[in-house]
Amino acid sequence: MTQTDVSRRHFIKTAAAVAAVPAVLPRVLQAQDEPGPSAPAILNEDANRLRVACIGVGGRGRAAVDGVKNEKIVALCDVDDERAAESYEANPDAKRYRDFRTMLDEMGSEIDAVTISTPDHMHFAPALMAIRMGKHVLVEKPLTHTIWEARKLRLEAGKNGVVTQMGNQGHANEGTRLVREWIEAGAIGPVREVQFWTNRPIWPQGIDRPDHSRFIPVIPQTLDWDLWLGVAPRRPYDPAYVPFNWRGFWNFGTGALGDMACHIMDAAYWGLNLGAPTSVEAIATPVNEETAPTASIVTYQFPARGPMPPVTATWYDGDLQPPLPADVSPDQDFDRSGGAFIIGEKATIVSNSYAGTVRIAPESAMQEVLQTRIPKAHPRVKGGHFEEWIRACKGGEMCGSNFDYSGPFTETVLLGNLAVRTKRRLEWDSEKMEVTNFPDANRFVTKQYQSGWGV
Repeated sequence: MTQTDVSRRHFIKTAAAVAAVPAVLPRVLQAQDEPGPSAPAILNEDANRLRVACIGVGGRGRAAVDGVKNEKIVALCDVDDERAAESYEANPDAKRYRDFRTMLDEMGSEIDAVTISTPDHMHFAPALMAIRMGKHVLVEKPLTHTIWEARKLRLEAGKNGVVTQMGNQGHANEGTRLVREWIEAGAIGPVREVQFWTNRPIWPQGIDRPDHSRFIPVIPQTLDWDLWLGVAPRRPYDPAYVPFNWRGFWNFGTGALGDMACHIMDAAYWGLNLGAPTSVEAIATPVNEETAPTASIVTYQFPARGPMPPVTATWYDGDLQPPLPADVSPDQDFDRSGGAFIIGEKATIVSNSYAGTVRIAPESAMQEVLQTRIPKAHPRVKGGHFEEWIRACKGGEMCGSNFDYSGPFTETVLLGNLAVRTKRRLEWDSEKMEVTNFPDANRFVTKQYQSGWGV
């Protein structure tokens, strides 16, 4: 790292720390939703903006590009020019790359922070490289493709002192904080059961690898297929994988569980301090080596945490629905496409997929909580998770879904897929990162990597 880089980072952190003196701050450090006086022209505005590189800028990646648009986007990287076109056109001054390794090698000294919005199998390699170069990172959910990768990124981030955030945007929502505060205040009583559900997958699962015996699809000229495969084993291109349906294939995605549990399980996982489960088991429609099943039910067992009792958490996907808790009436209005029941001895919290809407059932319990006016014990996030990350990169408060939180959370989510793939009840030693009762399951804790990716 050059002296210029050190000075620039020091400036960003120092500027953020003196936010109590608005008269001398550049306008970009003022509250984002409050107008303020124009700042004196004593500082270069660019010096107070993060220099951001975005890896994966089509599809969901466009949200990341938009989320950092008020910073200085210096580089955009995508393996598909057609999918990236909108982001490229919106940021004509940003340098364009197909290979993130080339981008980071060539522009390392010009980048402060990196967003990563690639398919699941390609989260880890660019995140690891960026972290080891001292770059702050925001990585889409699920944080990684495997349990080992989640553990490794958490440790590497701590070692290198960078700001991290997983892209489960609901963690920044008001509802996530309300859920925790209601639980902590005893509003629903002790919780021993949680249920989650989703209508995912909305892409093909339970299928085999595409059949190329009759014809071989042509790779689009705008796509670099080898770079898209990245760390994964080589296989022929097929439109069955890109741009979206890769999620169902084990080599690239993590199925409905990996796609949505980092959203749907989040408020309960955080609010109940669930930590690592001791066991997990699953039942599912037929499972094969290529894709996740069309539907599954995954049950996690979490031990007691201090005064909090053990919790059984059950996940339903494939549009399966849990039975309604006694507190929830059949005609109650809630999101059937995805959500959570956090079932206490006194009442039940009903949440949608992102904790954007949360409510206590029965209604009498909700009214009692409203009248009690439970204190706001946890800080609120101004703006969304992108803004939270940007402020943290400039020396502000730590992100809520930093890797110390989202790493273990992702490990828990992905453990469910081990149970799905092995069709067994698995006993889990989190400290050793090991299934103890069926050793063959441990082959899914990590994976083999194509050479040349720094893994």
